Amino acid sequence: MGKLSIQEIKQILLTITADNDPQLMIFREDSRKGVQQAIIQWENQQLKKIALKKQYQEMSQFEKEKKAAGFTAICGIDEVGRGPLAGPVVAAAVILNEDHQILGLNDSKQLSITKRESLVKEIKKNARAIGIGEATAEEIDQINIYEATKVAMQRAIDQLEISPDCLLIDAMVLPNGLPQEKIIKGDARSVSIAAASIIAKVYRDEWMTNYGKDYPAYGFDKNAGYGTKQHMAAIESQGILSIHRKTFAPIKDK
Repeated sequence: MGKLSIQEIKQILLTITADNDPQLMIFREDSRKGVQQAIIQWENQQLKKIALKKQYQEMSQFEKEKKAAGFTAICGIDEVGRGPLAGPVVAAAVILNEDHQILGLNDSKQLSITKRESLVKEIKKNARAIGIGEATAEEIDQINIYEATKVAMQRAIDQLEISPDCLLIDAMVLPNGLPQEKIIKGDARSVSIAAASIIAKVYRDEWMTNYGKDYPAYGFDKNAGYGTKQHMAAIESQGILSIHRKTFAPIKDK
């Protein structure tokens, strides 16, 4: 039997997870440049996985502490959309499975669209319960963005199929009587909050994109409601929409 092709070796490498794998040892003896490059790529991928696992362990500390304290339904909560000129503020609440491991979780703003959408699928596979809540632009104008954020978060909790017994919240405190911990920059420090951040971000971006199909001039599919040059030009030429926050500058000055 002749030598495996470089492409065949690359396919086999995708299935190898251990550095002492006998097949890998054989490949290392192959002097072909393409094989050696493929091995280097494999090694780099393994280093990335190790780093991601370490990061995941570090981001699981809050959840481990709460579990050690006796809590069994630990819920991460985060919101997106405080700053835009248009659209709702959206919050998500996520209770992860006991044996979850979703490598790559992070603050949704630090992730690409493709990565966020991939992680949403993994989060849904690894979650006991997911809730999404929102507060409309009208509500934001009535009670202010800070209070509207709390409303959206509580609505997300209320949508959960499982009642949480402990909350991990990104930089907020909710007046609902549940045991909770406010974590500054929680979306980069807690796996549960990071998961909620990603769920909320993807949901809100889809919401804005769908709304923007009826009003393409505003570019909501690209700006998510933030005050970009295109968005501001559309406000000047076509006016303020129902989803605009009338108390936000510069809209409130018009």
